[in-house]
Amino acid sequence: MSRQKKDAKPISIKMDKATFDRLEAYCERAGQSKTVAIERAINKLVDEYDDMLKAYESQKAGGHR
Repeated sequence: MSRQKKDAKPISIKMDKATFDRLEAYCERAGQSKTVAIERAINKLVDEYDDMLKAYESQKAGGHR
């Protein structure tokens, strides 16, 4: 039985060599694909941003200045 394909959108980016080398080394050590590593990194970044924004909005709504 083959794995179900995920609903995905292809993207193309240019990345500086040092960052690409770090990504490649990480993926080799972690045993994961570059796609999975990049998806996880983006999701972590956006989740952290959303949490920061919610905390800011909560402080603002509470009258802290």
